[in-house]
Amino acid sequence: MKKQPRLWAKKQPMAIARSHCPIASYKEKIYLFGGGGPDFKSLNSVTAYNADNETWEKCTKMPTLRSGATAITKNNKIYVMGGGFKQADGNFKFLKTVEIYHPESDTWETGPDLLRPHDYPATAILGNYIYVLGGHHPDATRGGPKTDPGFNFCERLNLETNTWEEIAPLPTARFALAAVTCDEKIHAMGGVAFTKEGFNNFTCIETFDPTNNSWQTDPSLELPWPAAGHGAAALGDNIYVFGGYSNDNIGDHGAAYNIKTKVWQQLPPMPTPRAAMGVTTIDSTIYIMGGWADDGRTPISDIAVLEV
Repeated sequence: MKKQPRLWAKKQPMAIARSHCPIASYKEKIYLFGGGGPDFKSLNSVTAYNADNETWEKCTKMPTLRSGATAITKNNKIYVMGGGFKQADGNFKFLKTVEIYHPESDTWETGPDLLRPHDYPATAILGNYIYVLGGHHPDATRGGPKTDPGFNFCERLNLETNTWEEIAPLPTARFALAAVTCDEKIHAMGGVAFTKEGFNNFTCIETFDPTNNSWQTDPSLELPWPAAGHGAAALGDNIYVFGGYSNDNIGDHGAAYNIKTKVWQQLPPMPTPRAAMGVTTIDSTIYIMGGWADDGRTPISDIAVLEV
């Protein structure tokens, strides 16, 4: 019989409430980079959560103010990529910026720029590559998300040559999607975009196979609810998804998909509904940090933890 997940627990909250904040784990610490604070002011503060003793510490600030970036750990480094901020004139500035954080020395270095700006994309690691997928369309800098057609441009960083290269585009252009690596493939899940049918949250899961640089869609594999700004993680044979926007509502639900049985299992609800949160794992524990509360505008500071 499959081990049932335990109930959620709350941990010591962040000092500054924030949403759209990339997080990444390294050893027994979780690092948070920038994000959107109160009034959605973009931040560059960096803080680390020690999972062993539930304490926080300040780290060297990120060189660039930004929210909607993405972060991932590889080779003892944390890559923080893309994102953007709202300018004084009300227009958005989307970034190609890549900055690399060294957790052992608490220092930064400049990485190679992305080929295109990506704000609120998804990211994943597969082999010796870091993938950045979709995001806000680079031309959607005035009207806001509800008129944004989304971006289907995808690229990956070759860690041997330290250069970005374009890969096959997403079949469905979108932002606020999530991605995980499981079974040697990348699964890009959910997201949102303005289409001819209107502003849509998606249930689609599109799977990238690096052996032939192509995306596939399995009609039998979809998210159990339309989701954008949701959280996701992969552990073992399971893909976990949490909350996010679903038809203008923010949910507290969770589900796990087993890639062998091809069955979704409902999880205990999160302590609070949330979207635009950071998600990472340490060992068999999933950490969900910050995000937007169910009013869709207020950043929160709490941490929810699920041991699976």
